[in-house]
Amino acid sequence: MNSKSLLRSTVLLAVAAGIAASPVQAGAAIHQTPSEGPQFVRLDQPQPVRESARTEAVEFFWYDCSHSQALEQPLQTWAEKHRSDVALRRVPAIWPGSPEEEVQRGHARMYYTLERLGLVERLQVGVFRAVHNDHAGLATEASATDWAVHHGVDAQQFREAYRSAEVRRSVDDAAAAFVRYRIDELPTVIVQGEYRTSPTKAGGVDRMPGVLDQLVQQEQAKQG
Repeated sequence: MNSKSLLRSTVLLAVAAGIAASPVQAGAAIHQTPSEGPQFVRLDQPQPVRESARTEAVEFFWYDCSHSQALEQPLQTWAEKHRSDVALRRVPAIWPGSPEEEVQRGHARMYYTLERLGLVERLQVGVFRAVHNDHAGLATEASATDWAVHHGVDAQQFREAYRSAEVRRSVDDAAAAFVRYRIDELPTVIVQGEYRTSPTKAGGVDRMPGVLDQLVQQEQAKQG
């Protein structure tokens, strides 16, 4: 557990959300059927979903968050298992007005560039590893491009996507979504625009996929 990263994330969340944040007890184990309160909460203002054919799951993450890194591989495995019935959408976290907003926007541009090029599944874990293990910033066009080229991405294609109006709009939309969904912990996953879970709620990062399974089953049973 990267306590320094956790502390910084907690402080940033308190600044952005205006709340008194408490440390995440990511190691706590909860052995019970997910229910509102202990393992997930219902959003006060449910959000519209983009796709009606499948259940939507929206993950808010940050490349410089150790808990987001810990969830990435389990979440990819979970999404693969639910490829036919769940649409996973990732949203890079941007705390408007926080001290780290510029870095977060740079990381968001990195993510949306990879998404535009269809490289998220191949390189997402690598970006987390670069930021945490190699202490790579990846928050500027130059550093992001160098890293991508080193991993076999065409430099011109990467720069064109990075500078595109679509990527700029996506970054702005991510900042607005962070506020609209009232995110107060990372990572957070929203199911069908209505239910929210996180490490604190689920009882640890490792228990989040199980809670997501239950929420998806609950939502699909409701839809008939």
